[in-house]
Amino acid sequence: MTTIAFVVGEPSGDRIGADLMRALRAGGDVTFVGLGGEAMQAEGLESLFDIHELSIIGIGAIVARLPQLVRRLSQTSDFIVKARPDALVIIDSPTFSHRVAQRVRARLPDLPIANYIPPTIWAWRENRAAKMRPYVDHAICALPFEPETMLRFGGPPATYVGHPLMSDPALGAIIARVEAPGADRRAKQPPTLLLLPGSRRGEIVRLIDDFGDTLQRLSQRVPGLQSVLPTLDRHAPLVREKVAGWAIQPRVVTGEAGKWEAFAMADAALAASGTVSLELALADIPMALTYRLDPVGYRFRHLITAWTAALPNFIAGHPLVPEHFHEIIRPELLARRLERLITETPERHAQLEGFSLIRDRMAIAEAPGDSAAAIVLDLVSRRRRT
Repeated sequence: MTTIAFVVGEPSGDRIGADLMRALRAGGDVTFVGLGGEAMQAEGLESLFDIHELSIIGIGAIVARLPQLVRRLSQTSDFIVKARPDALVIIDSPTFSHRVAQRVRARLPDLPIANYIPPTIWAWRENRAAKMRPYVDHAICALPFEPETMLRFGGPPATYVGHPLMSDPALGAIIARVEAPGADRRAKQPPTLLLLPGSRRGEIVRLIDDFGDTLQRLSQRVPGLQSVLPTLDRHAPLVREKVAGWAIQPRVVTGEAGKWEAFAMADAALAASGTVSLELALADIPMALTYRLDPVGYRFRHLITAWTAALPNFIAGHPLVPEHFHEIIRPELLARRLERLITETPERHAQLEGFSLIRDRMAIAEAPGDSAAAIVLDLVSRRRRT
C-alpha cells in the first residue's frame, strides 16, 4: 500500500489533483490523505478543511487573512508529519503549499516532495526557483517553457507533462473542430463576443464595469453584436446584479457545459488575464486581456519583472495578444481593438496563426495526469530503494 499526501488550495489545483489521483490509482494500490477540494473528495480524499478558505489572491487579501492562514498551515503540516505518507504532492497555491512543504521537509527529511504546477518564477521573483531546491525533489510543469526556466534559475529538476487543459474533452472537441482540414476560421455574422471578467469575486468587482462600458461602445461599432458571459455558479448573483443596468445585455451562463458552449460560439473575447487566456488560445478565440490588482498588490507591482503577464505570449515568445492594465483599461480603446479582432482583419489572423503555433508547442503524447503519476511513483520507488 502506498500513501500519497496532497496539499491543494485552489479549485483549479483541485481538478488537477483529482486527475492525478485517478492516474495514481490506476498504477497500483494507493490511498490519499491531506487537503483538496470537491473533485479530489469525489476521488476518495477526506480533506482536512474546505480549501475555499485558501482561495485568495493578492497581497492585500493574504495580509487580511494571515492569522487564519498561519493556523491552517500548522494544522496541515502536523497532519502530514503524523500520517507519514510515502510522498507529498503540493499543487499550485505557493503562498500556502510551499510553506507546508518546508515544514514537512524539516521534520521528515527523507520524504519525497513533488510540486505540480510550480510558482510562476518566469513572471516574478525568479529567486524562488533556487529556494525550492532544499524542499522540492521534482517540479511537474504544465507549460512547455517552464523546465528550461527552472533550470536557468537554479531550481529543482523539472519535467513538462502538458497542461491539464489538453485532456479536457470539451476543449478537445473545440480544438479538433478548429484544426480540421478546411476549417472556416472567419468570424460569424453577426459576431459573438465572449466576456470573461474573472473567476474570483475581487477580479469581477474590479473589472466588470469596464467590460460593460466596452460592450456598449463595441456594439455601436459592430451592428448586431451578440455577447455571452460565462461565470461560476457562486458568482452568478453578483454578475447578474452588475449587468442588470447595462445598456447592452449579455447572456449570462453558468457551469462547465455553459462555458464551453459559449467558447464554441465565440468569435473574440475580452478577458481578465489568467489561465483563461490559454483556454482561449487553444480554442482559437482572438482576445484582448485586462487586469486590475487590488490596492495593496498595486503598491508592489514593481516586483513583477516579466515582459508579459499573458500565457499565450510566453508560449509564442512574442507579444501575440494585447494586455491592458489599470490606467490602460479604457473602454473606447478596448472597443476599437476588439472590433479589429472580431472582424476579418490582419490583427485577427495574426492571433489565429499564433494560436496554431501554441497548440503545436503544447502537444503531448501522454495524458498529463499519467505522466505526473509516473514521476510521483518514481520518487516513491527511489526512496524505498535507499
